[in-house]
Amino acid sequence: MEFKSVLFYIFSAVTVLAALRVITARNPVHAVLFLVLAFFNVAGLWMLLQAEFLSLVLIMVYVGAVMVLFLFVVMMLDINIERVRQGFWKNLPIGALVGGLMVAEMALVLSGRYFSLANLPPHNLPADYSNTKELARVLYTEYAYPFEIASVILLVAIIAAVMLTLRRRKDNKAMHSADQIAVKAADRMRLVKMTPEVELPSAGKGEQP
Repeated sequence: MEFKSVLFYIFSAVTVLAALRVITARNPVHAVLFLVLAFFNVAGLWMLLQAEFLSLVLIMVYVGAVMVLFLFVVMMLDINIERVRQGFWKNLPIGALVGGLMVAEMALVLSGRYFSLANLPPHNLPADYSNTKELARVLYTEYAYPFEIASVILLVAIIAAVMLTLRRRKDNKAMHSADQIAVKAADRMRLVKMTPEVELPSAGKGEQP
């Protein structure tokens, strides 16, 4: 067995175990840490597939930013674990059904029987091949419209999340975008005419001012 195959099985096994611990850990902080471990091993799998750009982006963006944010949020929130776990056994059959369908779909894709993956030629890359350049070329040419649609969907999701979590209070101060756009210079600045004042020279000793 080649060394790359050994690394593949090690990364895959640790990823599966970490993913299982994410949904079975009783402590939310431990679940987030196991998710970070799963991301690291998936990055290793992408590195074995010569997708260096995706591997580094997964580590820097998700592990370095998103998961750290999740970890701080989970640590700062007072989460009632018992309340979160209510309804677990009730929803377990549906979750098992969805998980089984996902496993079946992944098995069909990875087997290559219905997608002709087994007939693909060997993937030999030249020494000067740029994974990042090739990814950008395909993303912004063949998949330009899906990329833009995904961007719009993410923007709408961000706006919806902000509006759903917005809490209005009586004592807070808010700025309205419509009022800012409709503002005029005359409303912001007022010129006041003042008579100039002349400062008199200071009087000396024994002199009347």
